[in-house]
Amino acid sequence: MLKEAIYHRPKGNFAYAYKEETLHIRLKTKKKDAQKVSLIYGDPYDWKRKQWAYRKKPMSITASDDLFDYWFIELDVPTRRLRYGFEISDVKETLIYTEKGFSSNIVTDDISYYFCFPFINPIDIFETPDWVKDTVWYQIFPDRFANGNKKNDPEDVLPWASEAPALDNFFGGDFEGILKNLDYLTDLGINGIYLTPIFKAYSNHKYDTIDYMEIDPQFGDKETFKKLVDACHQRGIRVMLDAVFNHSGLYFKPFQDVLENQESSKYKDWFHLHEFPVKDIYPPNYDTFGYVESMPKLNTENPEVRSYFLDVATYWIEKFDIDGWRLDVANEVDHSFWRAFRKRVKSIKPDLYILGEIWHDALPWLEGDQFDAVMNYPFTLAGLDYIAKEKIDTTQFANRLSTSYSSYTENSNEVAFNLLDSHDTPRVLTECDGNIEKVRLLYVLLFSFPGTPCVYYGDEIGMTGGEDPECRKCMVWDEKDQNTSLKKFIKQFIQLRLSEEAFTHGKLFIIQPDRADNYFHFVRSTKDSSIHFFINPTNQPVNISLDTTSSNDVLDLWNQKKLQTKENSLHTELPANDFLILKQ
Repeated sequence: MLKEAIYHRPKGNFAYAYKEETLHIRLKTKKKDAQKVSLIYGDPYDWKRKQWAYRKKPMSITASDDLFDYWFIELDVPTRRLRYGFEISDVKETLIYTEKGFSSNIVTDDISYYFCFPFINPIDIFETPDWVKDTVWYQIFPDRFANGNKKNDPEDVLPWASEAPALDNFFGGDFEGILKNLDYLTDLGINGIYLTPIFKAYSNHKYDTIDYMEIDPQFGDKETFKKLVDACHQRGIRVMLDAVFNHSGLYFKPFQDVLENQESSKYKDWFHLHEFPVKDIYPPNYDTFGYVESMPKLNTENPEVRSYFLDVATYWIEKFDIDGWRLDVANEVDHSFWRAFRKRVKSIKPDLYILGEIWHDALPWLEGDQFDAVMNYPFTLAGLDYIAKEKIDTTQFANRLSTSYSSYTENSNEVAFNLLDSHDTPRVLTECDGNIEKVRLLYVLLFSFPGTPCVYYGDEIGMTGGEDPECRKCMVWDEKDQNTSLKKFIKQFIQLRLSEEAFTHGKLFIIQPDRADNYFHFVRSTKDSSIHFFINPTNQPVNISLDTTSSNDVLDLWNQKKLQTKENSLHTELPANDFLILKQ
């Protein structure tokens, strides 16, 4: 057994309170090294005859990547305190792993050997909004969804879809356009809308904010926005706004004051200025988003800046009852600000969803004191590489998902923002080179994997587009130009997702494929049932086998057909470029 590969650390993502009397504990071992792992555990104050009264419970492998197996256990802890260690066995030996290292025997006369979870304090539990698990989001780029009121069009507005999307053109999409199409979203099964920035800004994408307290007039006014939020809530649709607190736009009044008054500006400490005079030319002599001179980076460590943006965050919650904030370029803002942000907004609306845009390992932001979740781009990129681009095989795909999923707590994984594309990436159909079969398989993955799925506007009808701005085309409303078959498929899958608890609340088990397997298999389990998902992205049919616990038939959920088992086993064929969803 390779001892150097065995890893555990209390707190963080390897031991954490899932609920008030429930702990989740993980252990990492070298892949295919340990054959059996049991948790040794007990109340640190429970002694009998001068011996610690411990118990043992087996752990299971819930995920594996190219180097490690991840063992997991959910443990009820009525006293809310725990000492624990691990009994790890391979074919040759059994080792006891504790805080003090390895031994051959379970120590019962000294609990200081063991890992410690001192007490589950309810205030420390990472609580995420429960409603998010059952939400299917629809991302809208407002200028491109629907023009419902031509009276608020920008001066240089173009006829709808008359030109290709560019960085500097406008088509007049607005709030009234969204209001007039809520029936469309409800029919599709959408119960969450994520709007890219709606605040006053210079560009069509609005990530260069001029005024954080005002609606951009091309979208409407505050009265219309309130009408939109209220109409959504009446339909059971949540609304999430996009916040850009990392940087402002060039025409943000404090930055304009800096350009005008330079060192005498009272706002000079609101930004990261390198020298005077400050000049809004390329390359900028102040910190920016990237090297974009029109997006000066904000100094969120400054007390005035902090106070201003916390007021912004709370204003839109208190006045308009929004349900979530998506935080742009969240990884470049200081952690202290985000901790203050969470306390402030959660004090007003405890079930507000806080979503950070982070493309890399986000654990420092997901420890319960900052974000509820992040945009799950590791999931996105792995899925595209496996199904759309055929760059990785099933084993590599399973490894990548296992690594990313095991990086965070279940509390956060359950509300991870899963997506196939967005306003920042090529559209999924374009990534699949127009192959609808591949798109369907990606949606199977999207709607069945733990987290909250998001459909980018127009993807459901087969819209295409490359890197931005090409991915920001005007919504296609003429049904004859829509892929209605794909829309029907997505609608059916959303209905299935909402009808089966395991889709939204089931625990995940990623089945590590054998070398010969060219299909992906994972399981979502609740106390009452398990659902097995099989995805075959190849051009050849494959044979699958499934062990069953009884002689009862297995239900094919997608086709609503019963499959017969024989001797507690199911053998069936999975067609090329197809999927199976089997309920036990």
